Amino acid sequence: MTRFLWRTLNIVLLLFLPLPLVIVAVVSFSPDRFLSFPPPGFSLVWYIEFLSSAKWMAVVGVSAAIAAVAALFACTLAVLAALALDAAPARLRGVCETLILAPLIFPHAAVGIALYGMMNGLEVLDGTFIGICAAHIILCGPFAYRPISVALGRLEPAMAEAAMNLGATRRETFFRVTLPLLRPGMVTALLFTFILSFDEVTVTLFLVSPQITTLPIEIFHHVEQSADPVVAAIATFLVLASVLLVVVLQRTVGLQLFLGTDSDDRRSGGAS
Repeated sequence: MTRFLWRTLNIVLLLFLPLPLVIVAVVSFSPDRFLSFPPPGFSLVWYIEFLSSAKWMAVVGVSAAIAAVAALFACTLAVLAALALDAAPARLRGVCETLILAPLIFPHAAVGIALYGMMNGLEVLDGTFIGICAAHIILCGPFAYRPISVALGRLEPAMAEAAMNLGATRRETFFRVTLPLLRPGMVTALLFTFILSFDEVTVTLFLVSPQITTLPIEIFHHVEQSADPVVAAIATFLVLASVLLVVVLQRTVGLQLFLGTDSDDRRSGGAS
């Protein structure tokens, strides 16, 4: 009986958690000019308005550009950090990884206020594309480091040693052996950091300006001024795009790189 109740509770939770997304998706097909559930009919008018609007497409382009830059820089820094810490002593690696993962600990509102105060006196960063990218790189760093660190931890050191014994230089070994073997972790990091940067709201809200804004911030401002279902259509579009990216990620390299139990055990065993 206890097992039955526990399974029932799990099923109810699994059905309840995506319920808001289902409601938003249903509302996005409403022909009404106001958000209402259930919708009185079926229409694609709000998807057409979103995809044909120059304003919405402009902020989508800005968000995509920021997310691409943040993902590339965060993953590059994560690769360098993982390589530097892979051979470091366990205590030093633990301290450095704590610093790298620190953005996960602090509330995003506090991080946003801190970054706003830091960038307020720097004209090149205050309310600019570069400033928002820099903030997103900081936020995406932990999510880029984890899968790359796990992928590096799963590599066999003997493979690099064998390449150098066969005459390869350190440079050739890195680009022809180590880097290709890190590709699953790098793909995972790139996709997840792109999604996180594209959807970031809290910190970005402190950094946008009249000259530049992102899609989530524009949605936030649009909801304040209007109640038409175009925001539901945009939200549904973004959810489907994120789900598609995660499915592609799962089919190509898998999601287990965020767990990394085997590599952590191997590192701890080697350190001891």
